[in-house]
Amino acid sequence: MSRIKNSLMVAAAACCLSQAAFAATPTEVIATYGDIAQAGYEDSLVSAQKLSSVIDQFLAQPTEANLKAAREAWVAARNPYQQTEVYRFGNAIVDDWEGKVNAWPLDEGLIDYVDASYGTESEENPYFVANVVANKKLSVAGEEIDATQITAELLESLQEAGEIEANVATGYHAIEFMLWGQDLNGTGKGAGNRPASDFDGKNCSGGNCERRAAYLKAATELLLKDLKDMVAAWQPNGAARQELAAKGENGALATILTGMGSLSYGELAGERMKLGLMLHDPEEEHDCFSDNTHLSHYNDALGIRNVYKGGYTRIDGSEVKGSSLYDLVKAQDPAIADELAAKLDLTVAKFEVMNERAANVEAYDQMIGEGNTEGNKVVQDAIDALVDQTASIQRAVKTLKLEKIAFEGSDSLDNPSAVFE
Repeated sequence: MSRIKNSLMVAAAACCLSQAAFAATPTEVIATYGDIAQAGYEDSLVSAQKLSSVIDQFLAQPTEANLKAAREAWVAARNPYQQTEVYRFGNAIVDDWEGKVNAWPLDEGLIDYVDASYGTESEENPYFVANVVANKKLSVAGEEIDATQITAELLESLQEAGEIEANVATGYHAIEFMLWGQDLNGTGKGAGNRPASDFDGKNCSGGNCERRAAYLKAATELLLKDLKDMVAAWQPNGAARQELAAKGENGALATILTGMGSLSYGELAGERMKLGLMLHDPEEEHDCFSDNTHLSHYNDALGIRNVYKGGYTRIDGSEVKGSSLYDLVKAQDPAIADELAAKLDLTVAKFEVMNERAANVEAYDQMIGEGNTEGNKVVQDAIDALVDQTASIQRAVKTLKLEKIAFEGSDSLDNPSAVFE
């Protein structure tokens, strides 16, 4: 009996040692987090390089078919990038950079011609109708700006000009506006419908076609430059990984959870979704020119789940996997770990319902329209899922015995009456 008992004890000890050997450590989880970021930004760059190539083909031959191909390449380029947005909150190096590539909403009159309904002036923004494409010299708020040559450097100088956030001259949304033009359909059917001839010097519509082409080219080149900077930052010895390591294990884990909770609650559920739904305002949708908002939101939700589960599917179909935050939480409290995993899955499922509706029924800006009970509910269900999963993210913070983390808030969720004041 003693030999049997000893054998059982040895087997049990071996089992426990085996489990311990495969238990995730904070260092491994942080490494996986960095690896997913590196892969995501690399995919974003590769996709943007493809976009740049297709735009070059379009500008060489500005046909409707080539414009359609450029728009499709832009949508494809958004998918991996949006999955990296979970890295913005908590990582100062990403947050400081993000405005150059994904700032929104933008006052499109800064860039190009707009419909008469847009207006001719704004008390808040002297650059409201500066129209860089049409004007080689800009005179704004007593400042003279030489825009004779439309270059990446000029666009950089105009980004948030006058310290006004709506002056977005660079990034995905500036390119989106150039490819689609304004969406003048409100909450009705249809996206922006800029004609290919807006870029055709031989058959020019909209005027200034060569300058418009130069703007599109410069904005695309600048996007590539900015993405290369972030790819470098997330290499194994890059600045972003070094910044994360300097925080120590608990600080780095807090950063990961800050990104998940802040994107989930204040940014996505609140500012990007609830605000537009409350106001029934298509101007508050993220990809407002292209009607691609449903996919951008979906990829944000995927990005949050990627970080928690420690996996990312690259654009070539390969997988990046490693020790996960889920593993770390499960070692402390399996119930909380599984609860959060299930809620993240449910949220993604709610966004898949939204994607299905966008593909077969109506676009996101129609879903948030006043009186659209069914569409409103689809959006609200996704918001509710995001809010619910945030509560479980907070429980994961407590389970890991980290200091209390302040996630991004939103008046749309926390103080709705303030939105209408």
